[in-house]
Formats: sequence, C-alpha cells, structure tokens
Amino acid sequence: MTGRYRVASSAVPPAPDSGEGASYSAHMTANSPPHRPGMTVPLAGPLHAQRDRIVELADMGFTDVWSAEADGADGLTPLALVSAWEPRLRLGTAILPAYTRAPALMAQSAATMADAAPGRFVLGIGSSSNVIVERWNGIPFEEPYRRVRDVVRFLREAFTGEKVTRAYDTFTIDGFRLGVRPETPPPIVVAALREGMLRMAGREADGAITNWLGPDDVPKVAAALRDGAGGDERELVARIFVCPSANADVVRAGARRAIAAYMNVPVYAAFQEWLGRGEQLAGMWAEWKAGDRKQALAEIPDEVVDDLVVHGSPEQCRATIDRYVEQGITTSALALLPLDPDLDPWEAVRSLAPSAR
Repeated sequence: MTGRYRVASSAVPPAPDSGEGASYSAHMTANSPPHRPGMTVPLAGPLHAQRDRIVELADMGFTDVWSAEADGADGLTPLALVSAWEPRLRLGTAILPAYTRAPALMAQSAATMADAAPGRFVLGIGSSSNVIVERWNGIPFEEPYRRVRDVVRFLREAFTGEKVTRAYDTFTIDGFRLGVRPETPPPIVVAALREGMLRMAGREADGAITNWLGPDDVPKVAAALRDGAGGDERELVARIFVCPSANADVVRAGARRAIAAYMNVPVYAAFQEWLGRGEQLAGMWAEWKAGDRKQALAEIPDEVVDDLVVHGSPEQCRATIDRYVEQGITTSALALLPLDPDLDPWEAVRSLAPSAR
C-alpha cells in the first residue's frame, strides 16, 4: 500500500439526495472527558488491504475509527476487521439507520460487534434520511424521533439478556431474548441535529453524534444535549469534514457541491436554520428549488463553506479542529475530503494526526 492513496468515497457518505495526543486535550476543562481524535473508515481500496494503514492510524495517535452506512461499505464489516487488526482503537458507527435493521437484528448486530471488541465498541444510531430509508431501502420514513427513541429503549432492554415483550410506539417486540451476551454492553450515541433529538440523546442515550456544523455552533448543540441529560456531561461526537489544502478556490468549489446536496435535504436544511444560517442559505435554497443548480452553488457564501468544511494548511486545520474541542466536542471523527486533486490523501491524514503536533 504505497504511493498515492485515495480516501474512499464513503469518507463523506453520499449526500442524502443525491495513546491520545496530549495537545488535543489541552483545552478541556477538569470536568470534561478527554478528547478522542478519530478518523472515518473505511479508507480507500479493498478492505482486506487496509491493515497497515489502520495500524498506522493508532501509531499516529488516533484513538477512534468511525464508520458510516449509506451506499458504500456497511457500517460494521470495516469495524470488525479493525477490531482484529488494531486493539488500540475504539470503534464506532456514525451511524446505523434505525429503520434499515429491524430491532432484533440491530440488537444482534450491536451485541456481536461488542462481543468481538469488548469495551471498545460504541453504537451510533440515527434516523438517517428519507432518501436512504425510503427511496433506497423501500421502508417508510415515519416518525423518526419516536423510531430512534424506541430503538434505543429496546436495545437497553435487550442488552440485559432478559426476554423483551413490549409494545413501543413504533413497533412491538414479542418474546425476543438476545442470545449473544457481550461482556460490556455497548454505549449508545444518537445522531442528533436539533433540540428535540439532542435532548432525547442526553436523556435516553450516552451521547450524541452531529455533523455539518462549525466550531462556533458547538456550544448551542452541546447545551441542548446537556439539558436533556439534566446537566450531566455526555459524549458529543462530531464528524468534521476536512481538506488540508491551501488551494482555497478549488476546495471551496468542491465543498459547495457537497453542501448544496446535503443542505437541500429537509433535516439538514432545518438544522442550518436552527443554527442561524437561514438567511445565508436562502439564495441557494431558492435557486435549487427553481432548478438552477449552477446558480445555487454560486449563492453559497464563502463564510458558510469555511464554517462547515475545515481547510487551509495542515497547521490551520489542526487549529480549527482544536476550536471544535474547545467549544465542547469530545470526539472528533475526521472525514477527509479529497477536494484538491493535488492532495495526497494519506499524507493529508498524517498531517492531521496527533503525532503531527
């Protein structure tokens, strides 16, 4: 595995429409959990060929790897391989959709992964989107808040090993008992973009996963999560999209395409409005609705791109990632965007690692 190494397209899930480094945790308060620097997997190329890169991630000071599940690799197979290849890394899903695995199968999948990597697996689940759930998988995307909440409640019960017979709001379980008993039941974190889901994550789960936000947005997100937890601290994972390149024009052009594709999906549009970017994105939304995709891209201001995609020199990128941590992110799951064709993606990963500091 030498030479130019392109990061897999799953580093950014397809748009729904379409030892830790000491300096990383230097800004955390005494009452905050230490920061965990993570990277998105899988990397590029066939899964069987990625072992050396995975080991190198741990050598470079990354503590976590986080998978996604859209139309690329499933969310668990890459983590199963990592669990055997590199015992230093914690494994997380960001996320498994709460609809595409039936409740019992979700429990089996999570328990099996937790059994393979005792104490190292974090189950991230969320509603995903109407495109992935309904258009791609043929499953009605109904009552997403209640569905995610009910899956979390069911999993809590199932992980005890007791028989579950219960009518939840969105499904009924009749006599299911989990046959796999992991030594350590996995923590559950919930994908959350706005107040309702963030508060539910704080109340029902062990934390939240978020994405497509800037460092200055973190306090609002963290406050809603903390409010749901009754003031207690919870893990807050952020998938941070990053391209360590000084070629700002090229990076912004590519980033605009990703931003437009995501921010025209209702859940992400609502998230950006909640964060206060409604006025900045109004022109893009109007042109997109009118069918003028080119003009829609042009309507996205530079400041929005710079808020949502970390770019610049590696030093500038690391400083921006530190700002996410200062504002309350406890786990950063970096997702490398190879937007600059001159960028060597693996060297970019190395430049962002804790060991590069």
